Amino acid sequence: MLVENNVALQPLNTFGIAARAQRLARLRSEADLAALMARPDWTAPVFVLGGGSNLVITGDIKALVLKVDIPGKRLLDETPKGWLVEAGAGENWHAFVAWTLAQGWPGLENMALIPGSVGASPVQNIGAYGVELQDRFHSLDAVDLHTGKTFTLDAAQCGFGYRDSVFKHAPSDARGFGLAGRALITRVRFLLPKPWKPVLGYLDLERKMAETGNHAPSAQQIFDWVVAIRRAKLPDPAVIGNAGSFFKNPTVTADQCADIIAREPKVVHYPMPDGSIKLAAGWLIDACGWKGKSVGNAAVYEKQALVLVNRGGVANPCTGGEVMTLAKAIQTSVYERFGIRLEPEPVVI
Repeated sequence: MLVENNVALQPLNTFGIAARAQRLARLRSEADLAALMARPDWTAPVFVLGGGSNLVITGDIKALVLKVDIPGKRLLDETPKGWLVEAGAGENWHAFVAWTLAQGWPGLENMALIPGSVGASPVQNIGAYGVELQDRFHSLDAVDLHTGKTFTLDAAQCGFGYRDSVFKHAPSDARGFGLAGRALITRVRFLLPKPWKPVLGYLDLERKMAETGNHAPSAQQIFDWVVAIRRAKLPDPAVIGNAGSFFKNPTVTADQCADIIAREPKVVHYPMPDGSIKLAAGWLIDACGWKGKSVGNAAVYEKQALVLVNRGGVANPCTGGEVMTLAKAIQTSVYERFGIRLEPEPVVI
């Protein structure tokens, strides 16, 4: 197992922030990790890096960086309830979604074009257009970075919440089950349900149905629509560095929403099954006038206020400090106008 020294991280994070890792190891199998942990120079803590799509780096990383590149995808089982599909943590998420559809196994199409790796998807409990990862999740395998032991978690044990999981929380005490910094996910399994039912409740998808006259789209059609919608709204990280949606959509009570609607009738909102209301963070940010505004080379994307971008490109990239200064200014602005605290989605290191 080769451990590289002084590795440039700019090509390994989609924001394109220039920083370096003091040491970095690329893992293509569980055996690679076992060999690394058996070395006499193995030390914790470490930093686990997947696709680098949900990350803001604010300086060089001194901890050992574990770049997870574990490949593989396969059908494990097919039952009357659905298809049980497994993917290695290093697989590209969007490519994996496209592959499942090509095999005739629908269910992930609403989450097309979300950047990042399969291994990172449970950490964030990714979701889009009415479907969250937890809706299709079956189980995962991971390695305890303290003991080297492999363990398996089901959905309940992952503690999924809105853009949240047990992997984002440190243990509160010796008995706590937070796994932040302790676990490295190696493989993830999904149960894609039979019979397949389209999820079409979002406004953008309803518009596509109206435009095309297709009110009974196939899974592939929904995939194509989601890809087109996301490409129209969101910048390609290969062209303009970004970390995708930068803030979580806040959830409020029905009374709070009614109060906001009384002042801002056009606020975009979505009723949730539990009676709460989810507000569109991008709309709130846009209403505060942030589209196109910048701090240094960090800016708010002109087409979608929920996305912060790297205006400096590869040659003169924004810094993590500029990104976080801009993010904090946006949070203050939204709170002062709406009384709502926006929470960032990306991991900040």
